[in-house]
Amino acid sequence: MVSLGPFPMSLVVLLVALAIAALVARQFVVPLPGHPAIKPLSTFLDMLMVGVLAARLAFVLAWWPQYLADPWSIVRIGDGGFSIWAGVLAGLAFGAWRARNAPALRRPLLFGAIAGLASWAVLGGALLLMQQSVVKLPATELSTLDGGSTKLSAMTGEPMVVNLWATWCPPCRREMPVLAKAQEERGDVTFVFVNQGESESEIRDYLRESHLQLSNVLLDPFSSVMQESGSRGLPTTLFFDADGRLVDTHMGELSNASLAVKLRRFGAAPSSSPPTLPTKEVP
Repeated sequence: MVSLGPFPMSLVVLLVALAIAALVARQFVVPLPGHPAIKPLSTFLDMLMVGVLAARLAFVLAWWPQYLADPWSIVRIGDGGFSIWAGVLAGLAFGAWRARNAPALRRPLLFGAIAGLASWAVLGGALLLMQQSVVKLPATELSTLDGGSTKLSAMTGEPMVVNLWATWCPPCRREMPVLAKAQEERGDVTFVFVNQGESESEIRDYLRESHLQLSNVLLDPFSSVMQESGSRGLPTTLFFDADGRLVDTHMGELSNASLAVKLRRFGAAPSSSPPTLPTKEVP
């Protein structure tokens, strides 16, 4: 499962971990006569905000050349570009600073933070294992732009990036040049663009107007791949290894930097040209 309704599962896991942290912290709150009530949840929310900002800033600085090419992508946090360790350390540091003059807050924050981080790690690991065991390369027969047919499950043998998209989807349109560039540069990875529910003419018109030369554009008229992967939003990008096992997912727009991070698991880019399906260029 890639999403729960319109929400990416990674966000759901984070919110559940936050709730667990707050519940555990409450067990260690000791009311003090004459002092205002301790509210660990508000502190955890502040820690989360500080952590998210620090994680984003650290990631942008690490991948500054990629973001400099498209400065607006810095504020599109849906690309998933965050430095986890920077965020965790910044959030914990803020919590320690907040508790410096509030002794009654220290134990709740300490044990709540431990519980929240542990829950996040366990739930995140379980989610990854579940996705890898449940989401496989779909066996649905898909159409090519030239009228042929193929199946994703028959294309194993090298890493594969499967992008689910539609021409009416603004984030899909924004990320398409990023994926097109990666397809051109990563000859060791097969990129497949599975359009959800649109006609051949709509797809061809969009590619022509956008001046995009994409290989492996497939038609999925009944959105079967979305249903099989458990995705409820576009764009969704699935990353499979050479044996057809799911190794990563992303729901939302990808930037140059966030896509580069995900592709690193497949190694460095060689100089060869990308393998393609038997399709024709858009006239």
